[in-house]
Amino acid sequence: MLNLTNIALRRGQTVLFENATLQAHAGQRIGVIGANGCGKSSLFAMLLGELEPDDGELSLNINDVIAHVAQDSPQGAGAAIDYVMDGDPELREVQAAIAAGEADTAKPDLHLLYERMETIDGFSAESRAARLLHGLGFAADDYQKPVREFSGGWRMRLNLARALMCRSDILLLDEPTNHLDLPAILWLERWLKRYEGILLVISHDRDFLDQICTRIAHIEHQRMQLYTGNYSQFESLRAEQLAQQQSMYARQQKEIKHIQSYVDRFRYKASKARQAQSRLKMLERMEQIAPAHVDSPFRFHFIEPKKQPQHLLGLTDASVGYGRSVVLDNINLNLSAGDRLGLLGVNGAGKSTLVKALSTGETMLSGDRVISKDTQIGYFAQHQLELLRPAASPIDHLRDFAPDDREQDHRNYLGRFGFSGERIFEPVEPFSGGEKARLVLALMIRQGPNLLLLDEPTNHLDLEMRQALSVALIEYSGALVVISHDRHLLRSVCDELLIVHDGTVERFTESLDDYPAWLRDREEQAGQVALKWQDTPQKAVNKKQQRQEQAERRKRLKPLYDTVRDIESSLTDCRSRLSDYDSRLSDEALYADADRKDELKQLIEDQASVRSRIDSLEWQWLEASEALEKAD
Repeated sequence: MLNLTNIALRRGQTVLFENATLQAHAGQRIGVIGANGCGKSSLFAMLLGELEPDDGELSLNINDVIAHVAQDSPQGAGAAIDYVMDGDPELREVQAAIAAGEADTAKPDLHLLYERMETIDGFSAESRAARLLHGLGFAADDYQKPVREFSGGWRMRLNLARALMCRSDILLLDEPTNHLDLPAILWLERWLKRYEGILLVISHDRDFLDQICTRIAHIEHQRMQLYTGNYSQFESLRAEQLAQQQSMYARQQKEIKHIQSYVDRFRYKASKARQAQSRLKMLERMEQIAPAHVDSPFRFHFIEPKKQPQHLLGLTDASVGYGRSVVLDNINLNLSAGDRLGLLGVNGAGKSTLVKALSTGETMLSGDRVISKDTQIGYFAQHQLELLRPAASPIDHLRDFAPDDREQDHRNYLGRFGFSGERIFEPVEPFSGGEKARLVLALMIRQGPNLLLLDEPTNHLDLEMRQALSVALIEYSGALVVISHDRHLLRSVCDELLIVHDGTVERFTESLDDYPAWLRDREEQAGQVALKWQDTPQKAVNKKQQRQEQAERRKRLKPLYDTVRDIESSLTDCRSRLSDYDSRLSDEALYADADRKDELKQLIEDQASVRSRIDSLEWQWLEASEALEKAD
């Protein structure tokens, strides 16, 4: 058990939080969230014994093993799989003792070491390490590859695999998805759901938090508050709390009005019916969560492009890559005004290579790249953070793009991206990754592009900035192409998806929620091809036997069918009740009449309760449908 009682923690003269109380038991998965600098990483450092609490009591079982992801990039010459196995120190101790015992035949207790090896599942340790590497995206040929030969991002994946290899009681993960692609994130979610210890995870990926967390610890205003449920449920409860503050009400309505205006404009684009329905559902969700972010320090909009040509950019019969190495071939892609595309694919499939070809043509090997004379491209990629001038300040960089603007205009503009006071005059060299990413976004937006090419724009951004970016992109009138492992962003801003795989670029005709199943199908197909030589002809089955099997199948599936239907019926009822609450809460007289405060409070509580019930039922429906699909 982990127990924090009235904990206070300071860094220098700054109070990070105080009177923090938290109790966690095995099996609980807690998401730790809050603005950058609020003390999330310092909390982890305290749990690891690197910091002492300034007040209060921290209680840990002395025998509990705590695992965490090392932030230093490993440099060793050892094999990747050995580095991962080093994450289990007891395994290595027993292995060393066995090796010494086998060299000394007179050692009497060797059988005890073998029993211990069996107890800690040591004989399958290499297999477990290989499964971790495979799940995190490593190819089989990489397992014996020296650690120092991997790039920085892949070394951080090795650190994550090493932490997961540890048979820990408490697992601390600080931004574990930062260096992962979407397939690896989906695998990690499944792994963490099976983790039996106490999990504390810092993340700015809302979908990731939704999938794995059972509780949310929110650090704000030097306080830590614990919420039951996942991130969406926290957001709903927080929205309810803020909605009860009358001073916030006007800002809430303004935020909702912005989103609703886009819903109304997008609703009647019948040419994209499938994407429209998915998008409208996402916008309805955003309408619900808007109040939870009304006090966000980030609030900006894209500058309206001066020109909007119908045909922006096209690649015809293109091959892209580097030198003589072709990464993607036979690309035919045309970007027109209003197109909003998301790129899916594993790391290394060629997504960034494709975006570079669209941006500057630098990775074009053959084919044609045609760009309109009025196309103004805004390109965001992680390497652009390194192109900032270290000694220059945010306002110096902004003056390069808007030399005629007044200093007050520069101050106001940078303030929307979280830069205020004297911070705008300070050199950017010591800025955090998140601050540099915000500055690069601000500079890109200031140019008024009509085509945005965004390569992992949410890396280093916290939840509030990600939300502000999503809202701004929804309202953006130009075209965009997005690479992101943030599923919330992809759902919010993209109408169509492209899948980059096996050297090709194709339309992904299914939804983003279908992508995990698509990945599993490909893995199964690969396994079937590998085992195809084992296949034997299927024996003929007579009609009587077929009828008997079909009857047995119906009998077996009936309880599952009934469960799905019952959940659907409950969902219909809850959605009807939610619609009624929404209608009653839209009555302006309810807010103006002071005598109806209790009625307003009750309606808000009932609305939140029904929304929470709907979220729970939707999860149950997904699980029941998946169970039915598997059984069928």
